[in-house]
Amino acid sequence: MESFPSQLTILSFACFSLYFQLILTLGFDYQVLALPKTPEKCLRMRQGAPFKIALFADLHFGEDAWTDWGPRQDASSIKVMNTVLDDETPDFVIYLGDVITANNIPISNASLYWDQAISPTKSRGIPWASVFGNHDDAAFEWPMEWFSAPGIPQLVCPAANSTHSREEACSFRGTHRLELMKHEIDHNVPSHSRNGPKELWPSISNYVLQVSSSDDAKSPVVYLYFLDSGGGSYPEVISSAQAEWFQRKSQEINPDSRVPELIFWHIPSAAYKKVAPWFGIHQPCVGSINKESVAAQEAEMGIMKLLVKRPSVKAIFVGHNHGLDWCCPYKKLWLCFARHTGYGGYGDWARGARILEITQQPFSVKSWIRMEDNVVHSRVVLSP
Repeated sequence: MESFPSQLTILSFACFSLYFQLILTLGFDYQVLALPKTPEKCLRMRQGAPFKIALFADLHFGEDAWTDWGPRQDASSIKVMNTVLDDETPDFVIYLGDVITANNIPISNASLYWDQAISPTKSRGIPWASVFGNHDDAAFEWPMEWFSAPGIPQLVCPAANSTHSREEACSFRGTHRLELMKHEIDHNVPSHSRNGPKELWPSISNYVLQVSSSDDAKSPVVYLYFLDSGGGSYPEVISSAQAEWFQRKSQEINPDSRVPELIFWHIPSAAYKKVAPWFGIHQPCVGSINKESVAAQEAEMGIMKLLVKRPSVKAIFVGHNHGLDWCCPYKKLWLCFARHTGYGGYGDWARGARILEITQQPFSVKSWIRMEDNVVHSRVVLSP
């Protein structure tokens, strides 16, 4: 593989230079000015190149970890991600929920499996962000085979130097969203994931990232919004509080809707049911598999009404349904599924990943599916 500078190194240098110039210009004492903890300001377009994003959805790491089957699936999922990353060389990766299957993980430290799932991206120095799905912090479910001979298998517990005590690490309680997000933020430098405001419910993976112009770090090209659609320890909804947060935040940073916006969450809204194609996929929808019904959120609490009213919102991207990979227009925006990336989870359809390509001048969003066998299909222009 051709050697190239780490995207993380380039981003980190650009950010450091920006703040160093600020110190020199304003005359601040370097001991007084602390670097902010929000790296989203450091996402930049490359000069003369589009900004490319790979979506990894429904990896489901950690399933049946006590069998030979489970680890084999995780190894196959890593191969899929390696193929996509090598073929596409994206600037950014989004983990679109169900990174792990917590209800199959018999230890509290589910972050071990989380780290495995992000390892292909992290090892290449590519920055990423994550949003939670319904399986990421689900309660442990006792498998029936544990109640028959030979009974419960020997547990593989985290090492003694783990942040958990041995008793806690080998327990069967689940790992909550807050713990997983804290681990990612504390231990993974390229991660741009964030906790949401504490007053929100669900509250963890609600945040916005700015992709800036290659010429000016203060000039936004597109805003990427992440919302926690619940599941696991929450009902499967985007709450009215989250909708209000989006309205306040978008008015604060993009009051005239001048800057385009892309939205990411895990469980599709009821609007996806309204546009779902019947018997195959036909224009104006674009995709390759339509093998199941849309499994939507439990209720609609107002987020879709807000999104369809904003001319700056171009598309919404979700996972959750492994047998769907289509994009369909809905009023003035697009509703898109990712492609099932992981070998964990249900379904035997070929794995892949949705790719987004954002161009600055003139602004456009294009998308396609990159498969594990290197094939590309389902090209669509989501915003001219």
